[in-house]
Amino acid sequence: MIAAMDEYRRRWMRAMVEREARVFDSMAIGHLMSSGAFLATTAIFILGGLVAMLGAYDMGRHVVSALPFAAPTSQALWEIKIGLLLLILVVAFFELTWSLRQFNDCLIIVGGIGREADQAAFAQAEVAARVANRATRHFKAGLRAYYFGLAAITWIVHPLALITASLPVLAELHRRAFRSVVREALRASGR
Repeated sequence: MIAAMDEYRRRWMRAMVEREARVFDSMAIGHLMSSGAFLATTAIFILGGLVAMLGAYDMGRHVVSALPFAAPTSQALWEIKIGLLLLILVVAFFELTWSLRQFNDCLIIVGGIGREADQAAFAQAEVAARVANRATRHFKAGLRAYYFGLAAITWIVHPLALITASLPVLAELHRRAFRSVVREALRASGR
């Protein structure tokens, strides 16, 4: 999926050079930026909640102990569990904000491509495509951090829940990357 979509973004940027109006291209990049901005903002709110949970061991233990099959948790283990979630969300935030920065850079490169469809314009389009591809990779890394964060939150209840939740996340990510209908459509189209 990643390699195929990298090539499609490259084709997009090369086709953009020959368009007179590039409003669509700017809007598409802006849409990609808004998705990353939403998730980065959400990560900040979740981080705030997790920091609050670090200081609320007694309340957290009370809530979690009411759940069926909840394993007892010491304060040190509680802090490790919340610390793992903090780490995952910090990674998500940094990946998503770096993606935003790179999409912003791509937008600036697109804006700087001249009107002439000459060799210099196509060279700049290649640069824009490389920047957009890197931005997308970081965006996807941020998304994966969210997926694994959802699995990791189950550790608060029980260690087996973490294993039980992590395996389907891994399987689903593998399926989406290597066995999805979208991937097959991309391969059938010549990529």
